Amino acid sequence: MPLLSRLYIKTALVHLFAGLAMGAFSSHPAVFHVLTVGWLTQLIFGVAYWLFPRHSKEAPYGNFRLVGAAWGLLNAGLLLRIPAEPRAHVEAWGSLLLASSALQGTAALLLVVYFWTRVKTRK
Repeated sequence: MPLLSRLYIKTALVHLFAGLAMGAFSSHPAVFHVLTVGWLTQLIFGVAYWLFPRHSKEAPYGNFRLVGAAWGLLNAGLLLRIPAEPRAHVEAWGSLLLASSALQGTAALLLVVYFWTRVKTRK
């Protein structure tokens, strides 16, 4: 299993634990986001990176920098969202929530660009 797949999957497991703990001990509004984006989405990305058709024999995983950057942006967005979401009615926190969404949206765009080249027909 490639390093980035392990990174995504292990981070997903951390978010699963964090999301369940947040839900069990509080009514934090970001619980749903932590579980869907933090756990489920990252788990899917990690497995997809590992199992999708290879980019080429020379570089089976293609431009791994895009996937690594997406991991950083996605998790930075999640970490910003946790404190910002319950306080979004305050202007500064609302701006952080918007920044969080921008980071996660950019991560999603990078992953779409990356995976687009790996979705192909058999030769």
